[in-house]
Amino acid sequence: MSPTPLAHLSTNRNMYKNKKVLLIAPAYNEARKIEEVAKKVPYDVVDTFLVVSDGSTDDTAEAAEAEGARVLRHEKRMGVGMSIRDGYKIAREEGFDIAVVIAGNNKDDPREITRLLDPICDDDCDFVMGSRYLDGGRFGGDMPTYRVFATKYVHPFIVNLFCKRGVTESSNGYRALKVSVLEDPRVNLEQKWLKDYQLEMYILMRILMLDFKCTEVPVSKIYPPREIGNTKMTPIVGWWKMVYPIVLVGLGLRK
Repeated sequence: MSPTPLAHLSTNRNMYKNKKVLLIAPAYNEARKIEEVAKKVPYDVVDTFLVVSDGSTDDTAEAAEAEGARVLRHEKRMGVGMSIRDGYKIAREEGFDIAVVIAGNNKDDPREITRLLDPICDDDCDFVMGSRYLDGGRFGGDMPTYRVFATKYVHPFIVNLFCKRGVTESSNGYRALKVSVLEDPRVNLEQKWLKDYQLEMYILMRILMLDFKCTEVPVSKIYPPREIGNTKMTPIVGWWKMVYPIVLVGLGLRK
């Protein structure tokens, strides 16, 4: 199903270091938290803040618009991967230079976005991954202990096994890339199996295994209180969606 038309536009004409930046936040029923994210977006750096409301049944879209975001509405829930893909599609069609993905549930800090942008703008990196485990990064809030173990040890171990890159974190959704990367035919986001968390891991694996210039930067990952909901990922099923793409791409079974 095609997304509904864009409802709102907030665009800054002052590009950051001569780069046009799109910030993408996939969000499903995050009205309370997306409002806080939007309030912190630095519009002297970000040209457009795009919220993809993925079939939300609450006021996610309206809350984002009220704080200056541009909103893309999915009529039904399609998955975080599809939401990111639609954001990337807009980045390509509208001539953005850099696309940054951020959590829609207020776990990431938009004010740290220049940490992700500078390696692209200054060092010509193609892809920049945020890491809470690098010096200068931090994590906290109601982050479950099992998530610490999985994100610090399990996921990076499997990725490094295939890619030989030595990343400190592989599951962090706060990341930036040159939009030109999406034009490379070796990175195919149109595959039907990339509808949820699979897309994020697929992109990471393809970029790490190909000849792109990549780096990590320290970022914060602070989980909101559990009583207001701190993650949409379901145990076991959600983890599996992030693990099996690593193996498939790592073994060359998906490209």
